[in-house]
Amino acid sequence: MHKTLGGISLVLVIVLLLAGCGGQEEESPSDPPESVVEMPSPQQSAEPQEVVDPLVVAISARASLRSDRRLMVEGETNLPDGALIQVTIEREISRVRWQERTSVLQGRFNAGPFGSGSGLPDGRYIVQVQLSVASVQPEVVQARIGSEGEHLAGELVSQTRHGLGQVATYSRSFLVGSEPRRTRDQVDVVEEM
Repeated sequence: MHKTLGGISLVLVIVLLLAGCGGQEEESPSDPPESVVEMPSPQQSAEPQEVVDPLVVAISARASLRSDRRLMVEGETNLPDGALIQVTIEREISRVRWQERTSVLQGRFNAGPFGSGSGLPDGRYIVQVQLSVASVQPEVVQARIGSEGEHLAGELVSQTRHGLGQVATYSRSFLVGSEPRRTRDQVDVVEEM
């Protein structure tokens, strides 16, 4: 019986301790209130951004055949000076390509000569001029077109296939040869100079 009373006493002590701990806490008046620090949102903390007008891209290119039957490309654009562009010539039948990287200077660009040492055979060629992605452009060009080309606009502008932003691409077909061919496509005939 003595063990039973001791066990009951122990249980009562434990229950009383648990009952005393299980109550709700009241905030004492001497506790200071918690301070809340408000973090500014990204729009609030960022300095005012300069608004950049969209650049509606314009590119035009002409091809000329040198006396060695190699192709030269020159063109005009409103892209900023220093903009890096890639000029590609592709023979339509064989898909053989020649490429050259150049840059814009005073609204103009030149590339070439394109073709093998023996010259280009007669046929249809596609000339493509493409603005390189913004991440490889000089800082002054990025300032105008945006870090991902987001300030570029117009029908020549499209998203890159690899998610690197926007680029501008101009494309034109040319027929190389001394005899104009009958075609319904819009092409320029390039004859020897």
